[in-house]
Amino acid sequence: MRVVATAGHVDHGKSTLVRALTGTDPDRWAEEHERGLTIDLGFAHTRLPSGETVAFVDVPGHQRFIANMLAGLGPAPAVLFVVAADEGWRAQSAEHLAAIDALGVRHGLLVITRSDLTDPAPALAQARGHLLGTSLEGCPAVCVSAVSGEGLAELRTALDALCAELPTPDPAGRARLWVDRSFTIRGAGTVVTGTLESGALRVGDRVSVDDREVGIRYLQSLGAEVTHVAAVARVAVNLRGVGVTEVRRGSVVLTGDWHWTEVVDARVSTDEDLPDHLMIHVGTAALEARVRPLTAASEEGADGRVRHLRLTWSGPLPLQVGDRLVLRDPGRKQVLAGAVVLDVDPPPLERRGAARSRAQWLADAPERIDVSREVERRGFVDETTLRRLGADLSESGSMLRKGFWFIAPAQWQAWREELRRVVADHVRSNPLQGRMSMQAASEKIGLPLDTVVLEPLAEECELTLRDGYLMPRGAVPQLGAAEQGLQELEKRLARQPFRAPERDDLAALGLGVPELAAAVRLGRLIDLGDQIVLAPKAPALAMRELVRLPQPFTTSQARQALDTTRRVAIPLLEHLDAKGWTRRIDGTQRIVAGR
Repeated sequence: MRVVATAGHVDHGKSTLVRALTGTDPDRWAEEHERGLTIDLGFAHTRLPSGETVAFVDVPGHQRFIANMLAGLGPAPAVLFVVAADEGWRAQSAEHLAAIDALGVRHGLLVITRSDLTDPAPALAQARGHLLGTSLEGCPAVCVSAVSGEGLAELRTALDALCAELPTPDPAGRARLWVDRSFTIRGAGTVVTGTLESGALRVGDRVSVDDREVGIRYLQSLGAEVTHVAAVARVAVNLRGVGVTEVRRGSVVLTGDWHWTEVVDARVSTDEDLPDHLMIHVGTAALEARVRPLTAASEEGADGRVRHLRLTWSGPLPLQVGDRLVLRDPGRKQVLAGAVVLDVDPPPLERRGAARSRAQWLADAPERIDVSREVERRGFVDETTLRRLGADLSESGSMLRKGFWFIAPAQWQAWREELRRVVADHVRSNPLQGRMSMQAASEKIGLPLDTVVLEPLAEECELTLRDGYLMPRGAVPQLGAAEQGLQELEKRLARQPFRAPERDDLAALGLGVPELAAAVRLGRLIDLGDQIVLAPKAPALAMRELVRLPQPFTTSQARQALDTTRRVAIPLLEHLDAKGWTRRIDGTQRIVAGR
């Protein structure tokens, strides 16, 4: 299926032409028939000579319904631009052309209607002149009469050629359907319609509608129930789990991850001075937005028309790089320009000169997301964020990939230099610690708290990463000012391994709680609790003595064999129990395990 929207001045025969092509009246409302003009969007379809099916979105031509017109044009990839032979170019002809040009619609047909009433040549020449310099410049033209049927065969052939030129979206991509109608059907519930511009929908799919997840009960396309539909297509979707009042024109049906945003940076080409506030139209949505120019007049492009803007609004939208926006002044009821989205997640503009720097970065930004460029700007970014932005992850170029992270080479080099420095500074300033937690290091230099990044980075920095801590590789454990006291204690314990010093003795050696904790962490002491410390070899030495005792043995017998006090013997034996080297058999006796 291909989708084509109509456009043109009110009462120039758009709906009549669609009816002649399809046999269906696109004007659905009684008021439209009574007033003889299209007020809201109408839909109809037909099969072309090639067998291709084309669905028409018939938009209103009257100025008062310009917002409805934009809702129909927004998601459509092609347009039939209609001008009546007997009236020629009119006010809304220009308004609709401005909207088409703003949306960047380059696939279209110029149709001169009512050719049975007068010679269509003057109107055709006039219309071609107005199309010069727009996205429809040079498009094919057909003169027809919906009443007599003259030219309709040629129009069908031209439509076939037009449809053959239209790009086909990837059905495996993310789906996005901008809702243009919502209503209820008895026994079925909420139904929404729209133009599916990307991806595919299937019965049973879980989709998101604005901020909630719902299910698809059934799908209908071209008046028939289907189980699957791929873009680009007109489709009706019966949703399970959402009320009709919760879905409106401008809502979006989505599959996959999307970045929801209320601020974008965009490129616009216009000679007009844009107001501080205007309406933006994208898909079927329309919101009031605030405009912040990023490019000063003296810094515009060579043609003086290319500018960069920051647009901010209230109410997030699922947008991606390359989306087209229509900028409209509702007071003057005038389309001012079109804008193409260059960044849906732009950085804040806080520093002096930030806007100018931002405009320079945007000057050569492509109209599709460039993974390498995006990663370079951010320094590093995770895979999920890139997918939400609409990136093709196979185009990462020279970016480093560590697990789910994409990292710019310059960022990796900066991390290498910074990580080595901050760990060394921290160890120097905190000799009792002798190491730095990877969380503190990550926060200090702004890198992900993820071992898949930290392990290879630490390796390149000649750091050891162990138990969540970083330390210089090969560093000799030292306790700074407490080192001398610790060495004296180690000598004492070498002579009498089970004579743990009292607290006063430890204090005299300059070993308080922090110093003892550091010594234990460095593996130079073991802590039995309550500041009872021994050499790391003490448990093994104790086992040599205990294994010689008659089995089982009592605590008193163990104390005597180890030449120590109950203050040390009891926690030491409990330590051996915990290691599984000894085993308590009753309230007073133990045995060496395996004996």
